[in-house]
Amino acid sequence: MKADALTDAAVLTYLRRNPDFLVRHPDIAGVLIPPVRAMGEGVVDLQQFIVQKLRSDISRLKLNQRKLIATSRNNLVSQGRVHAAIIALIGARSFEDFITVLTDELASLLDVDAVGFCLEASGEGTVAANSNVRILPIGMIDQLLGSEAVVLRADISGEPEIYGEELAGLARSDALIRLHVSSQAPAAMLALGARRPGIFHPGQGTELIGFLAETVEITTRAWLDLDE
Repeated sequence: MKADALTDAAVLTYLRRNPDFLVRHPDIAGVLIPPVRAMGEGVVDLQQFIVQKLRSDISRLKLNQRKLIATSRNNLVSQGRVHAAIIALIGARSFEDFITVLTDELASLLDVDAVGFCLEASGEGTVAANSNVRILPIGMIDQLLGSEAVVLRADISGEPEIYGEELAGLARSDALIRLHVSSQAPAAMLALGARRPGIFHPGQGTELIGFLAETVEITTRAWLDLDE
């Protein structure tokens, strides 16, 4: 039967022969208009209320499904980027190459806009062997992170002490990750900055960047032959 020849009678006949049609196609309930039944004054049409509620539930479930799919895709992309960064770090042929990957290449590998690798040191005028390593005053990492291993900041102005003068303006949200390299090493921190506020924000999962931080710690200890 052609679609333009479809009649009410034909639809009714089909539905009577297929009483499970709505069970097999529940989405169609969301577009059907339920009949308004004549009820006594003050009596609620419960059937229509239930149908409307079902429609609302179906719409909400569809929206949640789309959000879940989008989140899953983003997580897969993030996981792939973190794994690529870890492979680059452990594949470095020297400690100098390792620091170069950490300070120069990590931003593109993780698709962030600024990276700061920071060490605490006492005394003014302390200069790092690598110009991309940031030297912080003693205690600043604790001031920033408190007792936390990771702090996510949603809307900030990036600190030049962490990112350097050139990159600080690119950090409008960031992740600050404490690094426990060794009891023989100074306090350290890795900072990942994004140019858009809200890219990092409290409530996000930190397992992936925690795994990245652990890789940095272990690899640094191995290169420098340090005890934990």
